[in-house]
Amino acid sequence: MALIVHKYGGTSMGSPERIKNVATRVAKWHDAGHQIVVVPSAMSGETNRLLSLAKEITAQPDPRELDMLAATGEQASVALLAMALHAIGKEAVSYAGWQVAIETDSAHTKARIRSIDDAKVRQDLDAGKVVIITGFQGVDDLGNITTLGRGGSDTSAVAVAAALKAAECMIYTDVDGVYTTDPRVVSDARRLKTVTFEEMLEMASLGSKVLQIRSVEFAGNYKMPTRVLSSLTDPLMPLEEEAISGTLISFEEDTKMEQATITGIAFNRDETKITVLGVPDRPGIAYQILGAVADANIEVDMIIQNQSVDGKTDFTFTVPRGEYTKAMDVLNEKVKAHIGAASITGDAKVSKVSVVGVGMRSHVGIASQMFRTLAEEGINIQMISTSEIKISVLIDEKYMELAVRALHKAF
Repeated sequence: MALIVHKYGGTSMGSPERIKNVATRVAKWHDAGHQIVVVPSAMSGETNRLLSLAKEITAQPDPRELDMLAATGEQASVALLAMALHAIGKEAVSYAGWQVAIETDSAHTKARIRSIDDAKVRQDLDAGKVVIITGFQGVDDLGNITTLGRGGSDTSAVAVAAALKAAECMIYTDVDGVYTTDPRVVSDARRLKTVTFEEMLEMASLGSKVLQIRSVEFAGNYKMPTRVLSSLTDPLMPLEEEAISGTLISFEEDTKMEQATITGIAFNRDETKITVLGVPDRPGIAYQILGAVADANIEVDMIIQNQSVDGKTDFTFTVPRGEYTKAMDVLNEKVKAHIGAASITGDAKVSKVSVVGVGMRSHVGIASQMFRTLAEEGINIQMISTSEIKISVLIDEKYMELAVRALHKAF
């Protein structure tokens, strides 16, 4: 039979009863003859609790010690799940990331996976055991525990699946798949049976919270079929039914040739806009602005530079809302006087709305339909960015849900 990786989110691991349900589901797959590796998250709310404890000790915890603390949430989960499997007669063994080992760089709280040693895991699988590995964490060259950032358990699971050359990585969560948009915003949003890696990557980067973006990157790079499905269903539902439920993220050539032009409408409330006004229009000015922001480890998304007037231009870009204050401080302290900018302004009340679909490659008029739809609702577009399969606009946050509903209806 196949080697399958299961990943369970914090809600799925949220209580002893739910952990027992996970154990029952895992045992069902194992009983069917599959080799099973499980990558669970910390119990729901546990990581936030640990981080809040750190903040009560100091406003600026040391990143290395923060990783030591945050990693304990997943360690509790793997041990509890192993115990639950033992209680129903299944051989299981749990490992922390450093025991496998999942090797990462040394960027504490935002580490990236470099390699995974699969020898120990394969030995246990060949011995008939269920192997349970902590998500969200690894170990650097110096032996320090590192964490991958929020949502990193998705990345861990797909990376483990890729290293083991698994048949599929199944991401169990509290939703039953990927939808055309958030059902909480649009009541008639539809669940997608399949979505391409490209589309899922765009939707994850644009604010869809179903999967962490780095996990989608891993899945696409290693061509790892990844399925998003619900853990809140009956854990004893027939295996053949569960195996085709949810949404399969796969390759474009696996999908129908004449698929829908637009796959989904994504949105992100976590946006802020910053404008550097009166910038000298000379070579290298964009690097001088964005280089300082990048050095502060702040991600930049949409970028616009206005036409030069009398040798001056305005430079506008967006950053995550949580990085807004830090970005403004960096620009005011290290950039403004250095480049001779007139002023720096910001707007923290904006949102990004995007239409996504590989069908855009072969269909024209998508942008005009999108812009007409927004205009008919009286919604002003502040910024626009595009890729081959995506068009994104920045708008006033108070119009975000109206824009999503209107675009979903239009497409």
